[in-house]
Amino acid sequence: MANRPLDLENAAVKAKLDAWIADIDERIRDPKTDRNELCLELCKGFYGMPDAPRNSHDEIALLNFDPRNATLEAEYYSELIPEKWNPIKPLIWLWQMFDNSPLNANVWLGLRFRAMLAPHIFASCGKNVKFFTGVEWSFGYNIHIGDDVTVHRFVLLDDRGTITLKDKASVSDYANIYSHWHDLVEPAIVNLGDTVLGKGSRTTYHATVLSGTKVGDYAMVGTGGLVTKDIPDYNVAIGMPAKPQRLKPNAPDKVAAKHPNLKR
Repeated sequence: MANRPLDLENAAVKAKLDAWIADIDERIRDPKTDRNELCLELCKGFYGMPDAPRNSHDEIALLNFDPRNATLEAEYYSELIPEKWNPIKPLIWLWQMFDNSPLNANVWLGLRFRAMLAPHIFASCGKNVKFFTGVEWSFGYNIHIGDDVTVHRFVLLDDRGTITLKDKASVSDYANIYSHWHDLVEPAIVNLGDTVLGKGSRTTYHATVLSGTKVGDYAMVGTGGLVTKDIPDYNVAIGMPAKPQRLKPNAPDKVAAKHPNLKR
């Protein structure tokens, strides 16, 4: 079966959904918009809730849809910066509420909705990004996303330090990317690092990348790999800890010359 573009066949429906997302984007960009109220308004639509509660169950649900009545795990971290966090918290809550709503089953819609929200949340975000369902992070404002980046289902981006996903980096389902570690003796002491996934790199299923490490350009971390040290460009690393086992077939000669013991 031939692959086809990820798009909707009904042009009228596509246009209506695109217009809806564009309107939300415009409202977020408007400095006059109360983002908490916007989140509440949209959540009511996601879940088919009335404006006024019909019973106590409705009242609890409507209270919960308001970001001002909810706390996120990042708010319990000492290094949180309120000036950066407060403007984006309603949008993070909106992302999570969308992911838990019936609308999330529409993969096409979810990809476009999250791609619209991402530039408003992350420190930087490029073009043609794809975020699938269940992606989580700590603060958001410490994450840098390049062009054509794909983050698959249920990925954790722990940006208590900083995380950079360079152009065309791909993170597979259930991978964990960390940027902090705790002191061996006193767990309350948190050390922050800079974690980088290089251009065109692939961090595959259930892999874990520890704080302060770099997965090189066009490198690959195999399924279940644990990255404790930098992975050089074009290297394929597997295991716990992940160690280079071979070079990708398209590795340039100058890269291969640096790794004479690895086959392409």
